[in-house]
Amino acid sequence: MNRRTFDALLAGAGLVVAVVLIVAGALAMWGHQFATDSVRDQLAAQKIYFPAKGSPELASKEVGPHLDQYAGQQLTTGPQAKAYADHYIAVHLKEMSGGQTYSQLSAKAMAEPNNAALAAQVNTVFKGTTLRGMLLNAYAFWEMGRIALIAAYTAFAGAAIMLILSALGLRHLRRTAPAAEVLPKLTHRGGAAAAGTA
Repeated sequence: MNRRTFDALLAGAGLVVAVVLIVAGALAMWGHQFATDSVRDQLAAQKIYFPAKGSPELASKEVGPHLDQYAGQQLTTGPQAKAYADHYIAVHLKEMSGGQTYSQLSAKAMAEPNNAALAAQVNTVFKGTTLRGMLLNAYAFWEMGRIALIAAYTAFAGAAIMLILSALGLRHLRRTAPAAEVLPKLTHRGGAAAAGTA
């Protein structure tokens, strides 16, 4: 195969791959921004605040070490949502229910329909479990946005590499003689073999 044709094909393919990677990176960047902004806006609208620094609510060993860094802040990010869900709501739910889940308490409440205290406990645990689930969903979307950002950077890096390789290929194309072959020895042997067969 002609070397100039080969270089042109490779450089062209590299440029196509670079364009695809740039588009993929741009879409991943948009996905990151969309997820981050959506989670932040939705969490900010809930107006949830962490307990103030030095608050008795942060005194517990199951709470304080995880929430001290956010003391007094408004909950607006995925990591904050996870910390609040796992180390504040979950701790209080465990204390309130004795480690029982909403499903377990609900089954007990159905077995004791006249137990008003148990019904109130089930109601509170349901609300807490629902809020915890919503916060963990927010964290999951935040993490997907973070993964999209990593994918965007990776795609842009790949595009840059492909653009450099394509530029080097085009440079080599200009320096190559028009009659040059990709594998001249094999081409010559092939031609000689064909001539000998004839």
